[in-house]
Amino acid sequence: MSYPRVASLKNGEAFCRHLADSSIDLPFDEEVQTGPQSPLGRSVQVHDQSIGNRFCILPMEGWDGTPDGKPTDLTRRRWRNFGLSGAKLIWGGEAVAVRHDGRANPNQLLMTKANCGEIASLRQELVQTHEEHFGNSNDLMVGLQLTHSGRYSRPNEKKRPEPRTVQRNVVLDRRVGVEDDTAIFTDDELKQLTDDFIVAAVEAERAGFTFVDVKHCHGYLGHELLAGVDRPGRYGGSFENRARFLTDIVEGIRGATNGLNIGVRLSVFDFVPYCPGEDRIGIPEPGNEPRKTFGGNSTGDGMDLSEPSRLIELMHRIGIRMVCTTAGSPYYNPHIQRPAFFPPSDGYQPPEDPLVGVARQILAVAELKKRHPEMLFIGSGYTYLQDYLPNVAQAVVEREMADSIGLGRMVLSYPDLPADVIAGNDWQRKKVCRTFSDCTTAPREWIVSGCYPLDPFYKAREEREQLKAVKAKLQK
Repeated sequence: MSYPRVASLKNGEAFCRHLADSSIDLPFDEEVQTGPQSPLGRSVQVHDQSIGNRFCILPMEGWDGTPDGKPTDLTRRRWRNFGLSGAKLIWGGEAVAVRHDGRANPNQLLMTKANCGEIASLRQELVQTHEEHFGNSNDLMVGLQLTHSGRYSRPNEKKRPEPRTVQRNVVLDRRVGVEDDTAIFTDDELKQLTDDFIVAAVEAERAGFTFVDVKHCHGYLGHELLAGVDRPGRYGGSFENRARFLTDIVEGIRGATNGLNIGVRLSVFDFVPYCPGEDRIGIPEPGNEPRKTFGGNSTGDGMDLSEPSRLIELMHRIGIRMVCTTAGSPYYNPHIQRPAFFPPSDGYQPPEDPLVGVARQILAVAELKKRHPEMLFIGSGYTYLQDYLPNVAQAVVEREMADSIGLGRMVLSYPDLPADVIAGNDWQRKKVCRTFSDCTTAPREWIVSGCYPLDPFYKAREEREQLKAVKAKLQK
């Protein structure tokens, strides 16, 4: 299959023509407005606070913390870039484990009492950088994402999975070496983990964060619990049981903190795991179990938003007002989660035009926003739009299809994109992410993450040569 690269679509007319020819439903505004009263520059209210514009920085790990879970100079540089971006909502900065066994890699940040001061200084550097560039941080909201990586935990050695799961899954168990039930959390262990999230949230409040994100996406522990239809006991089976982990954590945080707000990053739909098929084009992996996909349909290749909608209704009842949306998992179906023309090293060639994946996420969020207008929705999946990201983003906000536009990979190469768009500065085309996926391939090959193709800082690092050698070997 062959799809045109977005960079080859030289103007908005060509981009829209391709959308029409391919029956891809995306809104598009020909003229992008600028200034603080523009659609993307306007503020939005949540929790009686003002967020100064409609851009959000999504959480991204760099595999570059210390072995004991503190930030390094690389971590600090990334967070300073978040501050200079101009975005007024920082969704969690990056995933921070609530305890050692839940780290996705041995260099993931870890929120403990011992690390609280260092992580607090990380937030302060972001805020100071923002103030230096924009003069005001009163309308800047910064949160911290709390997580346990579940079946994707690698806390001690980068190459050694140490999975903890909530139920058996034929395909996913095979991928991480689960051979029996010993990797499954007991109910008592999940109760202890609930307490660990609460303790981490208390430390986050002490560090100065406005909110915490209780992570429920991408196949990590919280997300897998939502799909735990075959799990017995108080955390599995019924919808109420599968949501119990979240509701217990929220109740505990409410009781242990002084008004700390809570958000959730949620995979609002999921597909079954994919694998390379003929010509390395992605196909559903044989032996998959569609019923274990939260927000997936009966065949595992489409959406059913009934349970995600029900969960968001529950979130609202327990005081949550912010949902940062995403889809699927970068581990087993990245084409729906992170649409890209070039797959990561352990991925597969896209089975659809990546713009289809972008549209799927945008339209799913629009449907949920329509059902739950009282919630603040942050959208994801926008990076693949590349040069046309501002046109689609403005159209989405204007049509109330989402409240905020989340940016991930794009700000690794073009950190000041939000500021440029709102100010009407010249579009810096040479900094636009082209989804080469090196920021994903690098950590898959045990190398720190960054934009090696476009960021001069990472271009000059010795890891770039390591990455080139690894990719050359993989292509043979």
